[in-house]
Amino acid sequence: MQRTSPATPSDLSELARCCAVFLPADPARSGRVAFWRPDGSTPPAPVQTSVTELTVVLPREGGVAPVTVPAVVLPLRSALPVLTHARAGGPGHRAAAFWGAAAVLGLHFTARGLLLPGLSAADHDAWRAAPLLGEDAERVGALAAAMPPEAHAVPLDVPGPPRLPDPGRLLRAFLDAVADTLPRSPAASLVTGGPAYAAQEPQHLPEQRAWAAEVAAGHDAGLRISLRVEVRGLEAAADDGPAPRFRAVLQVHSVSGPARVSDAAEVWAGPGGPAEAFGPRARTDVLLALRRAARSWPALTPLLSAAVPDAVELADEEVAELLGEGTRALAAAGVEVHWPSATARGLTSGATLGPPDGAGGTPGPAPGPGAALSADALLAFDWWFALGGQRLTRAELDRLAEANRPLVRLRGQWMLVDPDEVRRARGRQDRKVTAVQALGAALTGSAEVDGHRVEVRPTGWLAALRDRLTGPQAQDPVEQPTALAARLRDYQARGLGWLVRMTSSGLGCCLADDMGLGKTITLIALHLHRQQDPATGGPTLVVCPTSLMGNWQREIEKFAPGTPVRRFHGARRDLTCLADGEVVLTTYGTMRLDAPRLSEVPWDMVVADEAQHVKNPYSATARQLRTIGARARVALTGTPVENNLSELWAILDWATPGLLGGLGAFRTRYAQAVENGRDPAAAERLARLVGPFLLRRRKSDPGIAPELPPKTETDHAVSLTAEQTGLYEALVRETLAGISAADGMARRGLVVKLLTGLKQICNHPAQFLKEDRPRIPGRSGKLELLDELLDTVLAEDAEVLVFTQYVRMGRLIERHLAARGVRSQFLHGGTPVAEREAQVRRFQDGEVPVFLLSLKAAGTGLNLTRAEHVVHYDRWWNPAVEAQATDRAYRIGQSRPVQVHRLIAEGTVEDRIAALLHRKRDLADAVLGSGEAAFTELTDAELAALVELRGEVR
Repeated sequence: MQRTSPATPSDLSELARCCAVFLPADPARSGRVAFWRPDGSTPPAPVQTSVTELTVVLPREGGVAPVTVPAVVLPLRSALPVLTHARAGGPGHRAAAFWGAAAVLGLHFTARGLLLPGLSAADHDAWRAAPLLGEDAERVGALAAAMPPEAHAVPLDVPGPPRLPDPGRLLRAFLDAVADTLPRSPAASLVTGGPAYAAQEPQHLPEQRAWAAEVAAGHDAGLRISLRVEVRGLEAAADDGPAPRFRAVLQVHSVSGPARVSDAAEVWAGPGGPAEAFGPRARTDVLLALRRAARSWPALTPLLSAAVPDAVELADEEVAELLGEGTRALAAAGVEVHWPSATARGLTSGATLGPPDGAGGTPGPAPGPGAALSADALLAFDWWFALGGQRLTRAELDRLAEANRPLVRLRGQWMLVDPDEVRRARGRQDRKVTAVQALGAALTGSAEVDGHRVEVRPTGWLAALRDRLTGPQAQDPVEQPTALAARLRDYQARGLGWLVRMTSSGLGCCLADDMGLGKTITLIALHLHRQQDPATGGPTLVVCPTSLMGNWQREIEKFAPGTPVRRFHGARRDLTCLADGEVVLTTYGTMRLDAPRLSEVPWDMVVADEAQHVKNPYSATARQLRTIGARARVALTGTPVENNLSELWAILDWATPGLLGGLGAFRTRYAQAVENGRDPAAAERLARLVGPFLLRRRKSDPGIAPELPPKTETDHAVSLTAEQTGLYEALVRETLAGISAADGMARRGLVVKLLTGLKQICNHPAQFLKEDRPRIPGRSGKLELLDELLDTVLAEDAEVLVFTQYVRMGRLIERHLAARGVRSQFLHGGTPVAEREAQVRRFQDGEVPVFLLSLKAAGTGLNLTRAEHVVHYDRWWNPAVEAQATDRAYRIGQSRPVQVHRLIAEGTVEDRIAALLHRKRDLADAVLGSGEAAFTELTDAELAALVELRGEVR
């Protein structure tokens, strides 16, 4: 029975209301999930899915009987979303909810890396969910006990009366199927080195049976091994007598009963003893596990040839190795090491960190106000070491190092210590760091030394500086300068106080308030404040995008009248006769070209506005900006992190060089752990480290901008015209054919070309076809809707901003509006600076009601509060960029409600991306920040589903 009509999205939800049963197969990933209804009605089938017949066992008069029902059978990968939806609490059937709970458990195991490679019964490559020990095994057992009858209602294919699958075995088969399905991503073969354990198609590997058995033995064979270290002759040993002797005893543990443990010698003792408790394969499994352990730590190799692998004698150097790297290597092989409780073990360390002591042991002086923390100033660690919880004197540490053996007697107690660790500890005593690195350690409370994290306590002025940056007084505002011709809002005054404290301590920082909250006026106030003190007076250099130079000059002239300001831009730029309190404005492009001239000026302060322009630390712009010295550096940006934490590193490392360490170390120590969400402690340390240097406030924060009016955001779905539809489908058909035959960079290029072309078709056919003299009206659903919106806006005597990411589209709209008699103007990357400023002035004065803007050239910095409406004609696939553009109108100074309109071509790739952005905004910020490039790694099928044209056409 074949269903031909396509399923609606509600059909997929309806599947969750059906009974569900798992149908195992070989290999496990070939397993399927069947959805059926006990009343025998036909369940909804997704597109291109058949409805087949399924035999299930159902209650009937006098007992149970096999019944044939129509069912939808889905591959496991397709069924997982339906099952998890059923588990999410909707009105799903209890069988579907059960398998949904099993799916979530399987996803949880896979995310934790509980995966083992092996072979299926038919010698196919297969992943398994293993090892499942302790609480994990208990969770599986409890879930299997709760399996409803419908969830295993398909009888086994065996002779005799109908017999249903065992719930425990069926659940384990399902968990193995999840484990076998998920790791097989498009990039999996790069890790496995071939199709085995990576490809969806079964790989027949009978030659790997022995290897698979060995892998299984050490993990889920029902037992595991450990080592118990014993010390002989400890009581009789004297400091100058024979040294005690060590041996490692092999122990066997039951996986099902963790309390069941025996020495390996007892397992080899014969029948009737512990060997029976561990099963008939106990000896074989122990030897296989021991072979894996010996590969990790070769000192165990003699046990493999012993008649009874009971224990191995250890030399001092082997004990020392076992105290350090040996234990870590064995732990990676699943083997624990147990040490005697009669000995203290483990050398711990920490340090105090502060300025060099002066005469009489008093702390050295703190840097004076305005003095930078010099990269050349070194601070020494004052180390302490402890063994068994007891602090060691310097003489005791020297004694441990000179003993050069793992067991020493100290303070009347035997202690185990790694001689190599002691030698490394002695070598740390002269370690020094720069003042900025010391400040980072003081803020986080720890430092990384030789690959190990050690506790650090600051002293002297370093502790005072930490307290100054993090204490409650750090939030107290300072008096605003009398020369400032404005009254700062409360949060702006607090921001000024924060900037004053940071810069007067010789530290750079980043003011990362939302667009429109007044970063410019706060910086002007900081400039005026610093001019009041001869120690911090001097010229200020502001580096900004070209479009913002005029805004900076107007703001300075308005709020700091009498402050000299000049533009270092254009052919006649010069830096002669700079006044102490002068502000020099330049662009990133000019700075990049003239960095040597700018670096000759003794700047008091350098400001990087829209600092995301230097988020790539390897760019020429970022490198040249670093060459310009100043007493203080301040970064301004509304988006300190657009795509990843490396951008935050680039900004803060320019502001306060050395604070976050090198980029590679920062990525390893913080960024990867935080972005992957696997190390909450790393996220907490990073927050403590960057918190004092980054002030981030949003319009939505309580008390920040209560005077801002409401903002309404609306997505407008528009239909494609027949011409747009034909172009769209033709481009999809032709390009997907080329993509399927390409690979590597050629394929990625075709994907980007496809997505760009589709967006242009959605805008207007003339843009995609690059027509020189196009006929504009009647060919684009978006343009028709824009006309309707503009008619309404202009009838209300309101003003509107229209953003597009394409200059060609902007010119088409400009030409179209001119033909309709609508006054408009267009600002883009090629607009000269003077004309940009004139356009902004005309719009703010109400002379031109429609302002067309290129998103890249005008999405930041401009103050366009005259607008009550913002139209995004086409979507930029990074929500943060769109939000910045909206903030040209929705910012401090806006007194009227703002309406944001996004035009979306219905049924197209724009529609799918808009839905993703709406559902998972936070995820989209991270995943889609790179625009079209984020989709170049999709499979051909996933890409086809993304760009497929759906819905009706006009």
